[in-house]
Amino acid sequence: MDKNSKVPLYLQLMEEIIQKIENKTYTEHQKLPSERELCSMYNLSRITVRQALQELEREGYIYKLHGKGTFVAAATFEQNLVKLYSFTEEMKKLGKTPMTQVISFEEIAVEKRLAEKMKLKPLDEVFQVVRLRLADNEPLMYETSYLPKRIFPKLTKSQLMEKPMYDVFYQDYQIIVTRAVEKFSATHLRDAEADYLNATVQQPAMLIKRFAFHQDQLIEYTVSVARGDKFDYTVELT
Repeated sequence: MDKNSKVPLYLQLMEEIIQKIENKTYTEHQKLPSERELCSMYNLSRITVRQALQELEREGYIYKLHGKGTFVAAATFEQNLVKLYSFTEEMKKLGKTPMTQVISFEEIAVEKRLAEKMKLKPLDEVFQVVRLRLADNEPLMYETSYLPKRIFPKLTKSQLMEKPMYDVFYQDYQIIVTRAVEKFSATHLRDAEADYLNATVQQPAMLIKRFAFHQDQLIEYTVSVARGDKFDYTVELT
């Protein structure tokens, strides 16, 4: 550490640790040296080290486990929300191999609440599709989609197992998503979600509700639960 620099010491320590994470000196989920060890290694005060670690945690580089120490966080996937996107295409851009598992496929009738969300009538029929989205075999998102049967009357589970949902929409029904509205909120993983995502119950997660349209017609309502430790979302305001 350069104590004569105008760069605050905690920022210098942050940069040092970030470089070690990026060059794999410290790998994902590896335990970092303790505060006391870092003080000794870099000849810094406990306050300086603690400030650096707090900022690193806020920035998503590390995480703490009570009574166990501080660990390197897993890499997150940055999702830009400026334009329409699909999970499959975004993972490919990141050099990841996307995969989707269809957990269940059912034909159901909607109740009043869901009918209102989808601009349908109570008891109208929809396909309820539950899917697990993975990248490089790592589970990232648990999704439940509702698709109006009158728009996709011959939809089958095998179609959704063979190719991405939006490819099915276009290739089999000549329908494309022209716009989408997404709503984000914080949540915690429930039992089934945690099981499929290889995470713990009550772990923080992001709840994403997507309303996808073809022109002015709603063609998809999807509720996604994304692991909070795996995604960063970016919105550009102009």
